[in-house]
Amino acid sequence: MHRRDLLASGLALPFLGLPARHAAAVTPAGKPGPDGIIRTHALSLLGEPSLPADFTHWPWVNPNAPKGGEIVRYALGSFDSFNPFILRGTPAVGISGLFETLLRDSYDEASTSYCHLAGQIELPEDQSWVAFLLRPEARWHDGKPVTAADVVWTFDTLRREGRPNYRSYWADVTEAVAEGPRRVVFRFKDNRNRELPLILGQVPVLPKHWWEGREFGRPLLDIPLGSGPYRLERFEAGRSLVFRRVEDYWGRDLPTMKGTANVDVTRFEYFRDSTVSLEAFKAGQIDIRTENVAKDWATAYDFPAIRRGLVKREEIPNEVPAGMQGFIMNLRRPLFQDARVRRALIEVFDFEWMNANLFYGSYKRTTSYFANSELASSGVPQGREREILEAYRGKVPDALFTEPYRLPVTDGSGNNREGLRRALDLLRQAGWTVKDRRLVNARGEGFAFEILLNGPSYERIALPYIQVLQRLGMEPRVRTIDPAQYEVRMDNFDYDVTMDVIGQSLSPGNEQRDFFGCAAVDKPGSENHAGICNPVVDELIEALIAAPDREELVARTRALDRVLLWNDYIIPNWHSSVFRVAYWDKLGRPPRNPKYALAIDSWWVVPDRVGTVEQGKREAQQSK
Repeated sequence: MHRRDLLASGLALPFLGLPARHAAAVTPAGKPGPDGIIRTHALSLLGEPSLPADFTHWPWVNPNAPKGGEIVRYALGSFDSFNPFILRGTPAVGISGLFETLLRDSYDEASTSYCHLAGQIELPEDQSWVAFLLRPEARWHDGKPVTAADVVWTFDTLRREGRPNYRSYWADVTEAVAEGPRRVVFRFKDNRNRELPLILGQVPVLPKHWWEGREFGRPLLDIPLGSGPYRLERFEAGRSLVFRRVEDYWGRDLPTMKGTANVDVTRFEYFRDSTVSLEAFKAGQIDIRTENVAKDWATAYDFPAIRRGLVKREEIPNEVPAGMQGFIMNLRRPLFQDARVRRALIEVFDFEWMNANLFYGSYKRTTSYFANSELASSGVPQGREREILEAYRGKVPDALFTEPYRLPVTDGSGNNREGLRRALDLLRQAGWTVKDRRLVNARGEGFAFEILLNGPSYERIALPYIQVLQRLGMEPRVRTIDPAQYEVRMDNFDYDVTMDVIGQSLSPGNEQRDFFGCAAVDKPGSENHAGICNPVVDELIEALIAAPDREELVARTRALDRVLLWNDYIIPNWHSSVFRVAYWDKLGRPPRNPKYALAIDSWWVVPDRVGTVEQGKREAQQSK
């Protein structure tokens, strides 16, 4: 997400009235020393970190959780690479977890991270650079120390040869320098990018010495050398992986690790699709399953092991920002470049019917790119948000200032005549007419497109939708492909419409460039799947990144949200505020879950229950 220098390019900043001050960046825990340097154990974008420097473990974990046992999890599709940091290949699930990061996120605090691989963070008062001091005990699995040179090599290599989002995400870093064997310094262009110190703490540190003689830019199936609590023990290409806990793991007593990584062996089995994996779970071949298909959650979990209490089924509340899930229309295709066409497709999407008939009333309609958070816009713009948007009058729809953005609401009967009428009117305005029951343009070309899916679970959503579109005279079709093919096509923007999720945090920043910025439109592998290129959106993203405080960040994010909504780039879907989880009763978990993650890494195997559960699994398999 490359930062554009607006002043150098001759573009005046549109967010008039901003105070002439530097951005208030991350909040470190601690005060500056005599040399003006803050030395701290944690950083946050939302105020003072809540845990002190001498905290012993995360508040949600069981620090005395038993170690041992095996857990079997599942993945969909296949894999052909153990390099998850490049575009080429399909990376195996769980591989990224082999590599430690300088800081570790708190699942209970939004946008807050604590020292992990690094033992100390250093920040000057103007926050024009950040330094991390590595823990002296940090080791790779071959016994060699993790060094500042490893960090610098990783940073430079990922920015040069990794996925394009690394180059854009770290574009405001001028250099990374190893100042000694354990101290690494990142210097910044300026101090306007408030989240840079925090996101640099998320760099996955790779072993420079292991990669010597290997070509980083190609997929490989050499078992990687890591520094984390697990190592990859064995695998069957494309089908399964086995990770084993490292007995002499250097970080096992860190406060960021205590009570986690409790299971000795984690095995991942790959399945063709979600339906097959569900049947494998029922048969005891999988130990834990998160369910994202509402119909299956309501109807498919009534089997003998559930009734005998051998399988638990829970809805665990969370406060995870929902972001935006929806049908993404690829604006790189001429068919979707007219906003009236996009709105027509929105008008006939009948969420109320789907929620009642397909989802058992379990979802809420998503009406914001930052749903389920204070960052979501609503009503008409007021106060500071309105001031920001006033600079764009004439460049955004006039109605944005006087009307709330609304999605169509139906009676749920499935007879959405009003929506069809509104859609046809919009299509006629855009130059489309119905001839012989076909929707055609002035050249007689039909309105034909493909909805690309990566699994059959979404077909039950797409198929009723295309039936409605066919009533308009359109010629839509659904194509389902395997996850590996899907990833390649997504990376190369080879689709008309697809279903996608744009995840958000409570502190949006640099990643918005990759989601919605012009610079990401033509970069293979970027997250700008809709192909959005709007100067107003670009400028609002830069304003958001440079927000001087939380209040201003919220106002600028709401302004961005409102502009994105009013351009109708996406057909919004729905969201939920619970994790739906089913698991065999040999697993234990802490008494409470953190706010922002399921945190399976803090679960454990209960030794006393293993025998009963394994007997139940054998009986389940015999009954199949």
